[in-house]
Amino acid sequence: MNIVILSRNPHLYSTQRLVEAAVQRKHHVEIIDPLKCEIIIEKKNPAILYKGKHIENIDAIIPRIGASVTFYGTAVVRQFEMMKVFSTVESQALVRSRDKLRSLQVLSRAGLGMPKTVFSNYTKDVAEIINYVGGAPLVIKLLEGTQGLGVVLAETNNAAESVLEAFNGLQARVIVQEFIKESKGADIRAFVVDGNVVGAMKRQGKVGEFRSNLHRGGSATIIQLSDEEENAALKAAKALGLGICGVDMLQSARGPLILEVNSSPGLEGIELATKKDIAKSIIRYIERNV
Repeated sequence: MNIVILSRNPHLYSTQRLVEAAVQRKHHVEIIDPLKCEIIIEKKNPAILYKGKHIENIDAIIPRIGASVTFYGTAVVRQFEMMKVFSTVESQALVRSRDKLRSLQVLSRAGLGMPKTVFSNYTKDVAEIINYVGGAPLVIKLLEGTQGLGVVLAETNNAAESVLEAFNGLQARVIVQEFIKESKGADIRAFVVDGNVVGAMKRQGKVGEFRSNLHRGGSATIIQLSDEEENAALKAAKALGLGICGVDMLQSARGPLILEVNSSPGLEGIELATKKDIAKSIIRYIERNV
């Protein structure tokens, strides 16, 4: 098969591993920067130009679209879909997952557990929001934040009010969530491919850090999910329509609580922690569908 990986950086671990896995299974692979694609919109003849040449005879694409380029990256994925090319992550699912507010609403409608969450439109009644999520400590997240950036732990009500007022003054949209104390600065990432959890790791924040992101210095170890945790991950992926995703959860006294679902999850942390060939699972997913 001819497979295209949509990635802005061919040297990233995830991109390289996908190339290795595809080549090992005798496929032809090309890495394309989605921002350098030209979209040709024409009746019954959608096309894509890349470096002056038409992209043709492609069987499947693997979108590795960063959050900062979601708009155009998704348009390129959509164009490939119009050209009848299989995508491991559908364009609509990609858009849905990148909108944090929308994705939380979808997950809530699907009956999944999550921390008490409030989204407001620059309200001045910040005390009411703080009280609704159970008071401080609480977590405040920028809607556009990624990899732990734009996430603040407010340890007192006064601190929470100050942060919310500052964000409101900057007209930065935020989500306010209850702090799950029993998670102890750790979360779980379940990596879902084609309706199956192919790997799971527990990420622990470094000492004094409540964020468990590996980009923030956290560590990862393999974990055996409970049936409830595995079912929650699969249900979240299905609700958002994602064939590939990383489902981030907190372990709590009331069961697994979904934090977010990542539609372009990195492979490095999960492969190193689990010693599993996640890239191969993704290529086999393509083989089953093309």
